[in-house]
Amino acid sequence: MDPYLVISPEGRLLWFVDGYTVTDRFPYSEPTLDMGNYIRNTLKAVVDAYDGTVQLYVSDPTDPIMQTYSRIFPGVFKPMEGMPEALRSHVRYPPGLLAIQARMYRAYHMQDPQVFYNKEDLWSIPGKQVGGGSGQQAMDPYYTIMKLPGAEKEEFILLAPFTPSMKDNMSAWMAARCDTPNYGKVIVYKFPKQKLVYGPRQIEARIDQDTVISQQLSLWHQRGSNVIRGSLLAIPIEKSILYVESLYLAAENGQLPELKRVIVAYGNNIAMEETLDLSLQKIFGGGPMKDKEAQAEAKRPAAGAEVSERQSALEALGHFRKAQEFLRQGNWANFGEELKKTGESLLTIEKKAGKAK
Repeated sequence: MDPYLVISPEGRLLWFVDGYTVTDRFPYSEPTLDMGNYIRNTLKAVVDAYDGTVQLYVSDPTDPIMQTYSRIFPGVFKPMEGMPEALRSHVRYPPGLLAIQARMYRAYHMQDPQVFYNKEDLWSIPGKQVGGGSGQQAMDPYYTIMKLPGAEKEEFILLAPFTPSMKDNMSAWMAARCDTPNYGKVIVYKFPKQKLVYGPRQIEARIDQDTVISQQLSLWHQRGSNVIRGSLLAIPIEKSILYVESLYLAAENGQLPELKRVIVAYGNNIAMEETLDLSLQKIFGGGPMKDKEAQAEAKRPAAGAEVSERQSALEALGHFRKAQEFLRQGNWANFGEELKKTGESLLTIEKKAGKAK
């Protein structure tokens, strides 16, 4: 059930485990996979890694199955309000549950009975390349920190994209909110049908068709190395999508993969550079700069009272790079802090862009 480890304010290691109630006897409900036709994430278990102490918290008190268990075993299950505030901030929406909801929502987002009957607006879960680009599998929901449209600040969310059935452009994305007091709320944002927003498969195809990138990949393959393509991240920005994909190189003798390039795609622009900073700089800043030059530019005071848009962009790139490094280390606290700083820098750019219009 994808347990994850957190550190309590007292310095203890605690495992969070999601618990579910399921049944195959819910009336008028379509079954999904082998999970029956009803599933709810009703329980959050906190297990002390030192002594094995278990605390059970009810995350969905409206669930009738959990209500029954609570009456059978009084005092065993605690309300979420009883969880310490420091631990409650680590509660997250389970990706497995959102994956099931996304699969079901592909058809049930259609509100018109005639459209639903004819499956005229059926959605699909976009695919991603795996195995060095030789295979395809559906994209799994992934976590990110971003400011939702209309929201006042950034928050930790779980994201799942959609594409139209038999097509590859992006049609919508689903967000599950993880922060209190909005934990558990699921929102769907749709792109206008008249606007083309590239989907993951289209971005992968553009990466393969890019002459510079394909030439470099072919060269690496000829040298007896294996090119491993990392997960393609689709990050909503305003009314479009920013795509980020990492490339790793692994020798045939079994050495650990090494990060070699980072690919960034936004709109019709695509770039592959040695670092995320340089790729983003090439997309948004006109041309790549050396790492030291970019850091010096970010630290250089701007002329005038306000920080320049260029400096804000470089600061955002620096925070985002640190966030990705903490993500690879599994350091969730610093990952969230750096991603929050990234959002603040991007918000500064957005405000200045609005004033300039």
